[in-house]
Amino acid sequence: MIDPHSIFLLVCTFAAVVGLVLLVAVFKLNPFLSLFVASLSIAFAAGMPLSTVIHSFEAGVGGTLGHIAVVVALGTMLGKMMAESGGATAVANTLIRWFGEKRVPWAMMLIGFVIGLPVFFEVGFVLLIPIAFTVARRTGTSLILVCLPLVAGLSVVHGLVPPHPAALLATTIYHADVGRTILYGLMVGLPTAVIAGPLYAKFIDRYVHISNENPMSAEFVDHGSEKKLPGFTLTIFTILLPVALMLVGSGADAISAPGSTVNQALHLVGNDDMALLIGVLLSFYTLGKLSGFTRGTILRFSNECLAPTATITLLVGAGGGFGRILQDSGVSQALVAIALQTHVPLLLLAWLIAALMRLSTGSATVAMTTAAGIVAPIALHSGNVHPELLAIATGAGSLIFSHVNDGGFWLVKEYLNMSVTETMKTWSVLETIISVTALLLVVGLSFAI
Repeated sequence: MIDPHSIFLLVCTFAAVVGLVLLVAVFKLNPFLSLFVASLSIAFAAGMPLSTVIHSFEAGVGGTLGHIAVVVALGTMLGKMMAESGGATAVANTLIRWFGEKRVPWAMMLIGFVIGLPVFFEVGFVLLIPIAFTVARRTGTSLILVCLPLVAGLSVVHGLVPPHPAALLATTIYHADVGRTILYGLMVGLPTAVIAGPLYAKFIDRYVHISNENPMSAEFVDHGSEKKLPGFTLTIFTILLPVALMLVGSGADAISAPGSTVNQALHLVGNDDMALLIGVLLSFYTLGKLSGFTRGTILRFSNECLAPTATITLLVGAGGGFGRILQDSGVSQALVAIALQTHVPLLLLAWLIAALMRLSTGSATVAMTTAAGIVAPIALHSGNVHPELLAIATGAGSLIFSHVNDGGFWLVKEYLNMSVTETMKTWSVLETIISVTALLLVVGLSFAI
């Protein structure tokens, strides 16, 4: 018997989300204020102690911004250096030459898939978005056709393929073999990225039309002349250095003795923030000094590019506050309780719990790790499902329908200058396509191995 209070909490949450969309889309209330109001309404309806409501929201905002603000700031600086030096144009020209203008969406999907392997979605997004803006501008292709395949590639590896940190964590919890999980993850992830990326982008581009000119795109306008563009290899090296450092950090325990000085140093340089900082400082030389920019000019670039990120970081933080309220009010626990009371196959149960956690908390990583922690003991006793497939199914569930409580939702919305409705039609549906397609492929794979 499902607890009536759990049903009440779910109804309240649904009403709050609908109200939030109406506040932003219809009443034109500032999205940050709308998120704050929606969070408070859920907290009051759920009966949270009044003394903890604001603290809970602030904790969610602070916990989210502690990572995202640094990532967005450093990633935007690196993107600005790529744009001003002409490095983004050099990469765009090479991609267009290799793939041709008609296959640009496929090129962007593959870039997102490869570069997204060792980094969190937000890091890969801010690293690659300047290239997406430049490719769209130079080919005359809509941002929908360029950016949706990019974020599809990034999102698929975030949830499905180790050594991405989130997927690797789920693999560890299930005691799955990493090598087989990578193999199955690629078998599931590549066709999923194709369907959710280039194919869906081509479909939705007919119905959603956004301007290629927006505040963030303007920050990445390429001022480098054709004659003095940085080399493709130099630019790619600058972009990939943070990615390589993160890979080194994730494999630090295999390279050196855990706890040793070398091990701690590798973990330090492999941290997202530290790796990006090193990449930014390197770009000041490779894309700055070598391109003839003075120190004063480089300082101006790094100052100018931060102003447009203020709104983005604030909205991402508010989304984190909304997610924290959902956790502290008991909504997340209610969702899990309902899922556990239903008698469903283990693969579907792992997907379902992760999906419910994703919808309630907004974080794919939290959804993945929480669902894996719940399902792993059950899987241990049943023993009739491949743990590798469980890990992938959990990752697939953690990607479903990104909405207003997910920082990634606001990141995509603000960078592409879309409305809430447009973001749901593009990004949210794309995430759902990834989630459902990956689940179906995992179930199919379970009958074949």
